[in-house]
Amino acid sequence: MIVPFVDLKSQYHSIKQEIDKAIQDVLENTSFIGGPIVREFEQSFSGYLGVQHCVSCANGTDAIEIVLQSLDIGVGDEVIVPAMSWISTAEAVNTVGATPVFADVLPEKFTIDPVKIRSKITDRTKAIIPVHLYGKAAEMSEIMAVANEFDLKVIEDCAQAHGAEFRGQKISTFGDAATFSFYPGKNLGAYGDAGCIVSNNGDLAEKCRMIANHGQLSKHNHQMTGRNSRLDTLQAAILQVKLKYIDEWTAQRIEKAKYYNECLRELNITLPVMDDSKHVFHLYVINIEDRDEVKTELQKRGVATQIHYPNALPLLPPYIANENIADYPIAIALAQNGLSLPLFPELKKSKIEYVAEQLLSFEKK
Repeated sequence: MIVPFVDLKSQYHSIKQEIDKAIQDVLENTSFIGGPIVREFEQSFSGYLGVQHCVSCANGTDAIEIVLQSLDIGVGDEVIVPAMSWISTAEAVNTVGATPVFADVLPEKFTIDPVKIRSKITDRTKAIIPVHLYGKAAEMSEIMAVANEFDLKVIEDCAQAHGAEFRGQKISTFGDAATFSFYPGKNLGAYGDAGCIVSNNGDLAEKCRMIANHGQLSKHNHQMTGRNSRLDTLQAAILQVKLKYIDEWTAQRIEKAKYYNECLRELNITLPVMDDSKHVFHLYVINIEDRDEVKTELQKRGVATQIHYPNALPLLPPYIANENIADYPIAIALAQNGLSLPLFPELKKSKIEYVAEQLLSFEKK
């Protein structure tokens, strides 16, 4: 049996007529940058999240950089980020001239540890970027308490967590701003690069919009130096169609994740935590010994898996020279043992059963 890691073609075919029409409409209107469709998507997405402002941009990395710049964070400043995430979370801090300071993640949950955040704060700390890793909400109540105590800005990195909730409240609604990626493989994915910033702070959102559009809100009215980071109209049209299905697809992801947990409960491995927060399962990550050997054997048996991520951020070449690796045992263990199994809304239960059977057969040996 062949089990792909993700199957974007199946998703496309399930909504093909709507997607094709949305693309055709853009081509017929020849409005490829900006226009009503982009504004419509921004309004729809902010309404979905329950935030006041959405500023679309070119990708999720740009989104983080633009927020940092809008908060005047730069040279001499420090921003606390989790030791386990995709590099964008940290490199965006470097790009604006500030320094990323790493904090280890929580056991089993793998989101940034609020206690470790507190231990990393200095007089140069300006912000915290909690990442809702794999679709699991970070511990936002404790994080916001620390931020409020030390007067720090909070930028939620929601690239993997569209629609996730922390104790009944949607992520992206806790901090000063939040960023999203719509990379094709995300729970809400475009057909190319795309991203956005959301916030309840109107002044901050306006500054972000200016930065993303050459420092202007209207053409030739440049108020500051900015950049070119715009969501193109084709991607906005695709996202507007897909947004209608996000809750349905999320429910299917959660259902598949629960079935994985049921099928794998007898294995001596760490399974994803399901608690009082809504995990949207962008990724279904187990922790298993001999991870690389297991991955290779699963591949031989037709099961595609991924590693997210093979290195903790402080161990990457741009950062390791200044880091004490003993500070990050949980992130390092996750990098060594974490294995992402196939999970997408269209994944059939029979294929989950097959993956589980293969993993069970390894343990019996």
